[in-house]
Amino acid sequence: MPLAPQDLLDRLAELGIDQTTLWHKPVFTVEQTRELRLHETIPGAHVKNLFLKDKQGAFRLVTMLEHRRVPVGALARALGVPRMSFASAEELAALLGVIPGAVTPFALINDTGHRVEFVLDDALLSGRYARINAHPLTNEATTSVTPEGFRAFLAATGHVPRLVALDALDTAAA
Repeated sequence: MPLAPQDLLDRLAELGIDQTTLWHKPVFTVEQTRELRLHETIPGAHVKNLFLKDKQGAFRLVTMLEHRRVPVGALARALGVPRMSFASAEELAALLGVIPGAVTPFALINDTGHRVEFVLDDALLSGRYARINAHPLTNEATTSVTPEGFRAFLAATGHVPRLVALDALDTAAA
């Protein structure tokens, strides 16, 4: 049974991870977060997440700065994977316990079988951002933690991020 948002927030507190959570109307896209002006309310790096599956059936959660436009094919090549596509909503629910629109690195708390590789935009841990902002297992809120708190969360879940320099793959920067 996947954890609920409050379970996640309780676990962050148990781990001593300082967090701030803002509840808001559901958002499914980066554009909707901009419409709600969440960037003005919640400082720091806001993320977007891709839940992908490769040809061999391996799953990856990719978390990156929200403004990035990284083609899935370019990402697959950078990871040394022949081909990746978006995983199904059923696979997302089964492995991470969330719905489309609520994909978040915090869902790794539900991946107790470690079936999902975590790929992280290295810019998020570069020291440029004082806070990292992501959904807390629901798209009706945004939770903000420090990079150190984020690292502690990942360590507690047993997920070691595969850091990837996405700057070079970002077509928005071109």
